Amino acid sequence: MAAQFGRRLRRGATTTAVAAAAVAALSASQAPAAPHPDAAGDRASAGATPPGDAATGNSPYHTDLPPLTTPDAPGASVNLPVTGSAEAGIPASVLAAYKKAQQELASTDAACRLPWQLLAAIGKVESGQARGGKVDADGTTLSPILGPALNGQGFALIKDTDGGAYDGDATHDRAVGPMQFIPSTWATWGQDGNGDGRKDPNNIYDAALAAGRYLCAGARDLSLATDLDRAVLSYNHSTEYLRTVRSWFDYYKRGSHEVPDGTGVLPADTGSDTGAASPSPTPSTGPTTPGTSPSPTPDPTPPPTTPPTTPPTTPPTTPPTAPPTTPPTTPPTPPATLGSLENAGTGTLTATAGEAFAERVKVRAMSTLGAPLAKASVTFAVVGDTDTRFAGGKSTVTVTTGADGTVTAPVLTAGEKAGSFRVTAAAGTTKPRTLTYTASVTARVADTIARTGDKALTAAPGTEFADRVEVRATYKGTGVADTAVTATMITDAETPAENDKGPYFKGDDGNAVRTLDLTTGADGVLALPKIYADDTAGTYTLRLTTASGATLTVELKVEAPEA
Repeated sequence: MAAQFGRRLRRGATTTAVAAAAVAALSASQAPAAPHPDAAGDRASAGATPPGDAATGNSPYHTDLPPLTTPDAPGASVNLPVTGSAEAGIPASVLAAYKKAQQELASTDAACRLPWQLLAAIGKVESGQARGGKVDADGTTLSPILGPALNGQGFALIKDTDGGAYDGDATHDRAVGPMQFIPSTWATWGQDGNGDGRKDPNNIYDAALAAGRYLCAGARDLSLATDLDRAVLSYNHSTEYLRTVRSWFDYYKRGSHEVPDGTGVLPADTGSDTGAASPSPTPSTGPTTPGTSPSPTPDPTPPPTTPPTTPPTTPPTTPPTAPPTTPPTTPPTPPATLGSLENAGTGTLTATAGEAFAERVKVRAMSTLGAPLAKASVTFAVVGDTDTRFAGGKSTVTVTTGADGTVTAPVLTAGEKAGSFRVTAAAGTTKPRTLTYTASVTARVADTIARTGDKALTAAPGTEFADRVEVRATYKGTGVADTAVTATMITDAETPAENDKGPYFKGDDGNAVRTLDLTTGADGVLALPKIYADDTAGTYTLRLTTASGATLTVELKVEAPEA
């Protein structure tokens, strides 16, 4: 790295003082870098608390800059062939992870506008694209990628937070994996990017998605230069880090291509495959925009051994303007952003006309981090050709989720119209999440049939009964119109059958009929036709039965009047 840095410096520097200053800055960069002036303002933006601690704990990173010749001319197509600068080649699995993370963020946090090239730039700086793509088929690094112990000796002081589970160090934390998360940050922001049920900082899919969510915290819009700069500075509080990431970001935006896993280009300052990332960033006086060559300048005369204006070659332990090296111990709080809407145990939605539904729609709102989301507004709506309504006669109501992320819709009361309809639950504005439930109302079915009066029914032989029989079919006391009723004159045998003597109805032709099929009218009331008596005296039975099985027997007496 030193030789490469010196080469760039000699091409761009014009004075020995500049060269010496750069050397001093290179040495000073081994300590945690000062935060960007905008970093403080970022923490208060958007009404939320963005990440306050760097994701990497100011751990070291690679400082190689992209080639001065870009993969393609500015403005040309980004659909490049696999030829071109080797630095533009990104290992297949690593590139797939970056693009998958961009797609996920586009669906769950579209307002962030995360470009995959930003993840690629950070991945290049943090791990050299996961050590040139040395990952297995699932995207997990073939060997651990660990930063140095964050013990306060040239880096931040972060005591162990994971018991060595991720970094193998039970005393101090170390940055872990392709995107170099410190364990305490991973505990909050870790993601399952490849759907294997695990959140592994050593997996490029998990790490890329976690980095994307971290960069999008605080309602940032990464299409804005200021928000993008603040996002990168939240990842590592260093202006040199920002400059390096920005250079690779611009480089990849101008073109890149896929190369097989394991064939990516390692940074010039890479050590062993399993060691820590390289030292902290070095400032560069050369151009930071890919494709821009420095003005030709002859090599400067070597500086004197001890020039009076040369900054000290031994840097101070801490830069004069550097903030305290110990970051807060509390991990950053992720933003509460709606990720999904789930069914929280809603049962079958069915009811009889006029009755309340026994079940109520219940849903759960989840954040983009997979945690229950409180205070999320959920709108429930009755949709379809139905007169069913929520309490108060409303077809739409909005309710807020509780601390566990769940919310239950008000009670639904069925109208008189039978049939199916839908109930929807919707949350979110940028990209609403909607659940749909099918509900149904069944018509009332009479469970009782009874006379509306109790007067005895008698007639002399050969005459008609003076009083008409009137009945009412009801369901739980409410009259049921259009209920089918069968009226039959029956025998008194143990197994009743239609009687062939005694009282009878008259058919359309005037002949005796002892069985009729009838239907109730409004409010379930039915007045039977006139009943006639033949010449056989006695006590007879009229039976009325509904389709649902409700039964009524009526006594009919045929007797001669008293003298």
